Amino acid sequence: MARARTGTTTRAWQRMLSGRRLDLLDPSPLDIEIEDIAHGLARVARWNGQTRGNAIFSVAQHSVLVCDVLGAFEPDAPASTKLMVLLHDAPEYVIGDMISPFKAVIGESYKAVEARLLSAIHIRFGLPAVPPPAIRALTKKADRVAAFLEATQLAGFGIEESCRYFGDPRPLPMPMEEAILVPQPAAEAQQAFLDRFAQLFR
Repeated sequence: MARARTGTTTRAWQRMLSGRRLDLLDPSPLDIEIEDIAHGLARVARWNGQTRGNAIFSVAQHSVLVCDVLGAFEPDAPASTKLMVLLHDAPEYVIGDMISPFKAVIGESYKAVEARLLSAIHIRFGLPAVPPPAIRALTKKADRVAAFLEATQLAGFGIEESCRYFGDPRPLPMPMEEAILVPQPAAEAQQAFLDRFAQLFR
């Protein structure tokens, strides 16, 4: 992260491997590349890294999982809806994945930065700047199923504890009932995210 001062305005930006400089306070869709998103998300750990396995369970892998859950619930959902679900945590490629209790401590500042980034990402890929309420509801539903699976299989939560914090998603939609989560190395998670993006964006 670097900070530059122009006149009386402080601008915070991050250089990406693509060479783009993304302004975190006023992000431009023109400075967003899917390769940067995939690279970053594949190296951001869910659950603060407190998961079983030889690799982290990354936000990239989580995003594909949430998209799979949505497909189980709504197999006929349009590609644009699935793409919004795939990108629901995309801002975390630059701001990281904070666990919900810490987000609550930080408050609205984090949410405002996250919302601006997500809007710029959506615009970059031809999606509505703000997801419609119905799609937000579908995303939340699928996200909670994914959180339940991750919590019980990887993060050390028991079934009852997970239901208490994330809601009880059972009965799970098929094939999620039989899903076994195995954390992927960063390169694999990155490519899986890019492949799913290419399938939906096309």
